[in-house]
Amino acid sequence: MAERFAAEAAASAGGHVTYVATVQLDPDDHDLAERIRVHRSRRPPEWTTIEPETGHDLTDVVRDTPGTLLLDSLGPAVATHTDLNAPDLCLALTHRDGDTVVVSEEVGLSVHPETETGRLFRDDLGTLNQAVAAVADEVLLVVAGRTLRLDAPS
Repeated sequence: MAERFAAEAAASAGGHVTYVATVQLDPDDHDLAERIRVHRSRRPPEWTTIEPETGHDLTDVVRDTPGTLLLDSLGPAVATHTDLNAPDLCLALTHRDGDTVVVSEEVGLSVHPETETGRLFRDDLGTLNQAVAAVADEVLLVVAGRTLRLDAPS
C-alpha cells in the first residue's frame, strides 16, 4: 500500500522514489532475510534504496533526500536508534523537498509486553507515531488490507 502511495506521488511530481529501509538484516534470521528479499524484489528498479548497512543517520537522510521518499518503517528505527530524536525527525519531515510516505507499526494494539525493554519500545514508538502524525498532512491506518483515514484530534 505504501509503495503504491509513493509511486503515485512520484508520478504526479515527475520524479522517482527513494526507499529508506530501516530494518537491519541479521544473516542468521532466514525468515527476515526472505521478507527483505520480497520487499526488494517488488520495488521498481529505478527506485533508489537506502538501507541501514550504509550507516546513515535517519534524520539526515530524511532531510537531505529530495523528491518522493518512502520511509519503511519507524519501528525498526526506534529499536536500533535509541537516540532517535522525534522533534528533529519531525522537523526534517516538515521541511523536506518532496512528498513523504512514512510507514510505522502500531504496537499499542498488540499484547502487553512482558519486559521493560518491550514496554519502553512500545511507549517510544507510540510517542514517535503521535509526533509524526501531528505534522502529517494525512494519516492512514491500514488494518487487514483496509485503509482508514484518521481525523486530527479535536
